[in-house]
Amino acid sequence: MRDKLKTLIQWYDEMLSLPHRSEVARELRDEDDLFMLLLYSEMVGIPNPVYYYTLELYPYMLEKFHDWHLRMGMEKSPLDGIRCC
Repeated sequence: MRDKLKTLIQWYDEMLSLPHRSEVARELRDEDDLFMLLLYSEMVGIPNPVYYYTLELYPYMLEKFHDWHLRMGMEKSPLDGIRCC
């Protein structure tokens, strides 16, 4: 009986969240895009007061950089120091 109730609750939760999945994914992607812009803003020419602290994140974010600049409509990397294409 407990397994059936747990299955019913999971099914109900899936039915409620299904229409909003694409909206949530789009919002997460937009937040990631904004974070990437803030992270690389100093290299693009936008002053970033916390530039020194964001340097530690560069190695982790380089993997996502190529997808980001393509999504932003840039065919090639806009940064001279980062060559990904």
